[in-house]
Amino acid sequence: QVQLVESGGGSVQAGGSLRLSCAASTFTYSTRCMAWFRQAPGKEREGVASISVFLGETNYADSGKGRFTISRDKGESTVYLQMNSLKVEDTAMYYCAATSPLGSSCSTLREADFGNWGQGTQVTVSS
Repeated sequence: QVQLVESGGGSVQAGGSLRLSCAASTFTYSTRCMAWFRQAPGKEREGVASISVFLGETNYADSGKGRFTISRDKGESTVYLQMNSLKVEDTAMYYCAATSPLGSSCSTLREADFGNWGQGTQVTVSS
């Protein structure tokens, strides 16, 4: 199984920015769809953004539209999540996940569709 390692989390004031990284041991067909999820204390894990690592197509949950950008560097086998205009409610543990679903689309943000997860990186936004 491809290993996923997140980094880049930290503490930031509201309005600030952070860039999360998810380094995969390699990009393969099994990781052709990758996504960022987050889980705040007492809440369910929710999808934030997804990307097709080979085609570059992206999809965003409403929570991140206009503020978050998911991208990938195929040469580095790394997926990024650029987060701007951070809000207190963005505070959560952020996880990288990978999957290879049926069909060509990588738009899914359903937790159940992903079977390969990183260990997470904490993002804390203070007011």
